[in-house]
Amino acid sequence: MSVFAKKTCCPACSGLASSVPACPAGEEEASPETHGHEDDSQAAKREISLLAACAVMFFGIMIFSDHILAGFGIWGLRLLYAVPYLACGLSIFRSAFDGMRSGQYLNEFTLMCGATVAAIILGELPEAVGVMLFYRIGEFFQDQAAAGSRRSIKNLLASKPSTANVLENGSISVRPVEDVLAGQHLQVRAGEKIPLDGLVIGGQSQVDQSPLTGESMPVSVESGSRVYGGAINLSGVITVEATSRFADTHMARILDMVEHAAARKSPTERFITRFARYYTPAVVSIACLVALLPPLFVPGAEFHTWVYRALVMLVISCPCALIISIPLGYFGGIGAASRKGILVKGGNVLDGLLQVDTVVFDKTGTLTRGVFAVTKVSPAPGVSEQDLLAAALAAESRSNHPIARSVQAHVESLGLAPADANAEASVREIPGKGMEALVNGDRYLAGTAALLNETGIPIPAQDRHHPGALVHVAKNDAYLGCILVADAVKPDTARAIAALKQQGLKTFMLTGDREEAAAQVASQAGLDGHRSGLLPEDKVRSMRELSDSAHTAFVGDGINDAPVLALSRVGIAMGGMGSEAAIEAADAVILNDSPAKIPQLFAIAKDVRTIVWQNIFLALGIKTAFMVLGVAGLSGLWEAVFADVGVALLAVLNAARIMRR
Repeated sequence: MSVFAKKTCCPACSGLASSVPACPAGEEEASPETHGHEDDSQAAKREISLLAACAVMFFGIMIFSDHILAGFGIWGLRLLYAVPYLACGLSIFRSAFDGMRSGQYLNEFTLMCGATVAAIILGELPEAVGVMLFYRIGEFFQDQAAAGSRRSIKNLLASKPSTANVLENGSISVRPVEDVLAGQHLQVRAGEKIPLDGLVIGGQSQVDQSPLTGESMPVSVESGSRVYGGAINLSGVITVEATSRFADTHMARILDMVEHAAARKSPTERFITRFARYYTPAVVSIACLVALLPPLFVPGAEFHTWVYRALVMLVISCPCALIISIPLGYFGGIGAASRKGILVKGGNVLDGLLQVDTVVFDKTGTLTRGVFAVTKVSPAPGVSEQDLLAAALAAESRSNHPIARSVQAHVESLGLAPADANAEASVREIPGKGMEALVNGDRYLAGTAALLNETGIPIPAQDRHHPGALVHVAKNDAYLGCILVADAVKPDTARAIAALKQQGLKTFMLTGDREEAAAQVASQAGLDGHRSGLLPEDKVRSMRELSDSAHTAFVGDGINDAPVLALSRVGIAMGGMGSEAAIEAADAVILNDSPAKIPQLFAIAKDVRTIVWQNIFLALGIKTAFMVLGVAGLSGLWEAVFADVGVALLAVLNAARIMRR
């Protein structure tokens, strides 16, 4: 990484810095929350001004060198060349010395400094200044490309709320989010960030959750709705009851994952780090042999000529294109995934996805919504669907059971009112069986077949293999029909499974649910197979039987999924409604619980691998070619510096392509 980059690095991009010499002593790492550090844009403007002034002076000296030589002599010319050389090179020399003090004697900075000093000794002043100037310019453009990859992560880090409006005794006090306790009430006005995870207890609004989930459409919230810290309240004033401290919030987990993601290096990144450790000493050794052996053993070989060729080799051999662009490719992939609402816990996860040939899903909350919904209404002969639903609502309207609430929501969505809606009612809940309501002398029943059988109401023969729960409805002694309530498949599930199959992946489902429900979901989703009625330990065993766990990704959301998430090659958790255990055990987290994000994650992993290997072959190929040309005397320092800067820029710009997915 360049000297300029080291002054503006941040915790989120530590994965880039980990492959290069550490930041010079005395220079602190900046973060979005650090005050007093220079703004990146201002630093960039100063760098541009410095480089522009040095370039103008350098080319001016070259153009008028004869006049300068005639008027001031050789020492006057050398002093003028020293100005742009030192202006561009002092910070690079400082980084080289800092690296040597920490034991890193051979790095990109020592290569540039050594090559230019040797060029000055040989009398090649324009080449020495040109190498330093264009190296610095190349590094500046690399930093700008890298900044684009870091921007989405910085935006995410900047999403952290800083204060909260706490309601106490009818007044509002502004406090740091870290000081707010669970259970306290918070007021969030339009345009403000929601400080903490919580439940809406007053007001209605539209909330923008894109900083957390990547979902562009606002979400409607009202009393009882769950909201997450970091989301933005778009319209009305809402009152939120905090359900956790900030350290335990959704946003805090995201920040922790992002800040530590780059620390988990991929095998390719580790290979490049080891490669650079041996590559630079090897090239320096070869350059020394090139400088010394021909003058000693080849008749007519001049020492000056072969030292110059060795310098060309040193300049072109700088490994910065590899040690920057490879981690940048992975970091860009992590950033691109985060913009889509997918948190990836490290570059090794992206490499792991490429080893996967089978994706195994949990059912409830992963492929399905995880909530009951009416999927079918079957009125008895001679009974209208409207009468059946109105009677069901009369019985279920005063129950808080999940099945009853799903019936209520379905009937109300159709605009129907319960039978005798305004009448006084006597309601009795029969545990495990259903509800009984007496309204104006009429008795309404809604529940299991056992409930109706106990009251002597016959039920027609029906298929017992149904994917859900049947709610039988009766009025007085008349059977009105039944309503099928089941866990509905998410609308994008089938599309996600189809996309995974197009990528050549097999898909299975493991669930603890009944076979009828599992078969229904597997059919609707288009899965290759499924197994039902499984306990957590059964899922682990089934995973091993279905496929080698080293080539399997598992997608789940519950506590019972944590063992399988940890066992699989890549574990993917649904983070919106997922349990803490599942999120902690997973390697990647889907923030909005959409299965459609999973094929996108696989696509990003493939793009990262393609770009990384393109950069490896591009950098090594061009550098090898120019080193051979330099040793053969067919290229000089000018060609070497342009080739080095050019290949580094191409590699970095290629790595930045992933951010435009």
